[in-house]
Amino acid sequence: MTPRQKYNALLAQKVIKELGNRNIQGFYCETKKEALEKVLQMIPKGSVVSWGGSETLGEVGLTDAIKNGEYKVLDPRAEKSGVEMDRVAHHALNADYYLMSANAISATGELVNMDGIGNRVASLSYGPKHIIMVAGINKVEQSLDAAVARAKTVAAPLCVLPHSKSEPVSFDDLIDKARVAASQLMITTMSTFRDRIKVVIVGESLGF
Repeated sequence: MTPRQKYNALLAQKVIKELGNRNIQGFYCETKKEALEKVLQMIPKGSVVSWGGSETLGEVGLTDAIKNGEYKVLDPRAEKSGVEMDRVAHHALNADYYLMSANAISATGELVNMDGIGNRVASLSYGPKHIIMVAGINKVEQSLDAAVARAKTVAAPLCVLPHSKSEPVSFDDLIDKARVAASQLMITTMSTFRDRIKVVIVGESLGF
């Protein structure tokens, strides 16, 4: 095991312990291949599965695996009209399993997410029976303040860039665009229902 692999494993162990104190179940997978296998083991065949926008889920291969598996899929982004997209996003609140990533995670166990229309954070806080969150080790910050800063100045701008209608003229302009487009900040400090939220930390750099 390399020093980096050992560091990642030890950091993940700390985060998993802190998550447990917040009624959130944590797991560590060294690679995205292991993470894909782990998540698929958690979801029974025939389950209704949905997800929020996430680069990480795509990089892990999770959305494709669910689409090609024996599951009932609710994918708002697959819809062609805004009306249908909104309808499916609302139905997703009744999903058995909701998949997402995090914009940041503190080493003290808080989950930090920023959202635009709010479907991801709404599903995280209320609705789906089970939440499975997959996050690369790059999203772990040492404190809550650092995690919030990462969400605001790294994750949100990177999420906004591909969809911005006008090219940012400066970094400050990019941050302003992200502040508007990802205007809803949610910090999860505790899960009311033990183990409803499961966090799979991956020992690789994934997503934004």
